[in-house]
Amino acid sequence: MTTTARSPHTLSKVPRQRQRVFLSAALLLGGLGLVIFLSLTNGSVALTWSELMTAALRQGDTINQTILWDLRLPRVLAALIVGAALGLAGALLQGMLRNGLASPFLLGISAGAGLMVVLIVGVGLVQIWTPLGAWLGAVITTFLVYLLARTGTTLSVERLILGGVAFSSFFGAIQSLLLLMSPDGQIQAALNWLIGSLNGRGWTEVTLVGPVVLVAAIAGCLLARQVNLLSLGEDLATGLGTSLLRSRCLIGAVATLLAAGAVSIAGLVGFVGLIVPHGVRLLVGTDYRLVLPFSALGGALVLSAADLLARTGPVELPVGVVTAILGAPVFIGLLYRRRLRGGV
Repeated sequence: MTTTARSPHTLSKVPRQRQRVFLSAALLLGGLGLVIFLSLTNGSVALTWSELMTAALRQGDTINQTILWDLRLPRVLAALIVGAALGLAGALLQGMLRNGLASPFLLGISAGAGLMVVLIVGVGLVQIWTPLGAWLGAVITTFLVYLLARTGTTLSVERLILGGVAFSSFFGAIQSLLLLMSPDGQIQAALNWLIGSLNGRGWTEVTLVGPVVLVAAIAGCLLARQVNLLSLGEDLATGLGTSLLRSRCLIGAVATLLAAGAVSIAGLVGFVGLIVPHGVRLLVGTDYRLVLPFSALGGALVLSAADLLARTGPVELPVGVVTAILGAPVFIGLLYRRRLRGGV
């Protein structure tokens, strides 16, 4: 029986990698804890640490209890759920498609969800149907895109992307037409959701969507091995015994559920799923066993911080506007970096 000795260089990289992962986890968790604390204590009515703890125990001023339990806490939880779902969905799609510019809305998720919301608002249904309708529209659109991209036992990545673009354009045109034909009040209600916002989100959205997103997130992290194999290339993945069709369908289904859940709560919030996986790979490397859970954590941090910024000024901004303002320059930088490297 023979053993293969590891080189000193390889052995020295192991503790260094562990230290890097530990520091990254401490950085993200520390930042997330700070943002949560600031989100719970800051607003139109500021709360001190003692007031926050007293209200958390449901004691003291009833107004502070209402602010914490009915307004700020569900909104913070909604931001964590949406951010984690978008970050993890983006990492799954980027690994599956081997494209660093892929995002959770690549498969037409935003267009299908947006169209359903406009229809729900147009017919005057109660607000509880908005997240359910958005979820249904996103899932149906992605299913249609997958049917278009499938040929026999294979799934064409090129047709998957082009199909998402085609459905997005088609549904976006219908959405615009419906908005033009709607009364002003209905237009404003639909636009407030389409631009991406956490204002007014409460326990209903958290309890309705949160458990499903949690299950999908666990399933997504368990797919790390398949994502690692697909990120190596189709030929190598097939040679290692991986079914490309089954793996892509599983990964795409989980990413769709995650993104649809995020959209059903906060509307169309962009750039989180696109940018966060890039930052995570800079911190922990390219192993998706680390990239996937860290992307969920990073997404929760980014969106929570964006929501905190959105409501700290004199006028509250939709969180989708803040993520677009902060994310667009980073996206342009990624494109410029790929151009210098000769990428597409």
